[in-house]
Amino acid sequence: MSDSAQSAGPDLAQGIPLSDLRDGSMVLGHVGSEAVLIARRGNDLFAVGATCTHWGGPLAEGLLVDDTVRCPWHHACFSLRTGEPLRAPALDPIARWSVDVREGRVIVGAKMEPAAPPTASGGPESVIIVGGGAAGNAAAEMLRREGYSGRITMLSADGSPPCDRPNLSKGYLAGTVPPEYTLLRPADFYKEHRIELKLGARVTSIDTSGRQVILADGSRHEYGALLLATGAEVVRLDVPGSTLPHVHYLRTLADCDSLIAKAAGSKRAVVVGASFIGLEVTAALRARDIEVHVVAPDAVPMQKILGPEVGAFIRALHEEHGVTFHLGTVPASIDESGVTLKNGERVPADFVVVGIGVRPAVALAEQAGLALDRGVTVNEYLETSIPGIFAAGDIARWPDPHTGERIRVEHWVVAERQGQTAARNILGQRERFDAVPFFWTDQYDLTLVYIGHAERWDRAEIQGQLTSRARDCAITYKLGERTVAAAFVHRDIEALRTEVELERTMK
Repeated sequence: MSDSAQSAGPDLAQGIPLSDLRDGSMVLGHVGSEAVLIARRGNDLFAVGATCTHWGGPLAEGLLVDDTVRCPWHHACFSLRTGEPLRAPALDPIARWSVDVREGRVIVGAKMEPAAPPTASGGPESVIIVGGGAAGNAAAEMLRREGYSGRITMLSADGSPPCDRPNLSKGYLAGTVPPEYTLLRPADFYKEHRIELKLGARVTSIDTSGRQVILADGSRHEYGALLLATGAEVVRLDVPGSTLPHVHYLRTLADCDSLIAKAAGSKRAVVVGASFIGLEVTAALRARDIEVHVVAPDAVPMQKILGPEVGAFIRALHEEHGVTFHLGTVPASIDESGVTLKNGERVPADFVVVGIGVRPAVALAEQAGLALDRGVTVNEYLETSIPGIFAAGDIARWPDPHTGERIRVEHWVVAERQGQTAARNILGQRERFDAVPFFWTDQYDLTLVYIGHAERWDRAEIQGQLTSRARDCAITYKLGERTVAAAFVHRDIEALRTEVELERTMK
């Protein structure tokens, strides 16, 4: 944020009239060079940092909900009272300032020290987290934020520390975000917070009676509580040539680095799959001036999730950026110079990126004897069929209070929020997981956010316009007369309000 942006609005150290701050409103100002947000809830006044700690979203353009403020970009939620990030994707608190009312003016005073973490009483002697992705990292951090002092061990099969996976198919792959932004935390963070992070540690089995996990190297680790956050595995293409070295998948930081290196010396690529991951990769490669052809069996990209109108718009958006689509077909074979399609077409390519979906990594849970149902079955507290073992993220199928059904969702923010809830429940807090699913996609200059979960819907109602010139709309997905999900383009406040409405409408 620039200094001019930081100094926007009134000088809150000099104060503003109390009459300018009605109940439920916010005023953006500054104290020195720092942007500060004043909020009022009833007779309570709060002064907090005005910038979301996730990606710098402007909280003044967000929404007050009870005594919290929500970011308009990626729906992080902060406590106005403590500054604590209550919901991912933000992991760090916002700052707080003292506030006084003098002679009818609201005056912001000194910056306050961060709130000290509570001291957790009880809890297991040790916690093992299997997985170093969104859910596992969020759980480890939350355990410490909740004051847990026992041993935390995170066993990650990945070779890199926990990274910002959505960034891999967006800014990092496009070359617009520097490498240091890809890791969720620097390596020293885990040491400072006494989180034992073991990379390249593949767990092969769980001894549930002895409460131990066994690694591929034969070592055993005892646990008091266990969180499975093994995530998902990419679905691999099975055609002749699909194992050639220039065929890439994108799941890890190493995958992305390999893809970036290949793109640096290439001119043409084929992306197999027109899902979110495939089309985000497509947009990122176009930012590197790579000619891209997209191959997918669908008649319209992402029609099953977003509907035909939105899918047609997204196709047109990519075509405006020079992308060629080959829809209604799939690869028949791949060789060193291109891809042959089942419809007989031949598409030249220097490299291929496959994004045809993922499947939950449940082999470990199956070996342990946990109940499975197209994922790991958990209760409303994210505990599995074996007490003391929890599951979160892409593998967890939980009873969703909004749909009345068991669902499993492969979204980054959902995984982080489940990791946070699982951590609290490991400490005995009995917090029900009831967050409304949320995700976003960035493709070129388009950002679309999606709220809710609609495995099926009867109709999509579009309000506003979604064209190359007019990008201002809301799409509501209905099952009968009930709203099950909604998508938004350039309607941040409406998206936040819809999220709150869905939260308050539970089965």
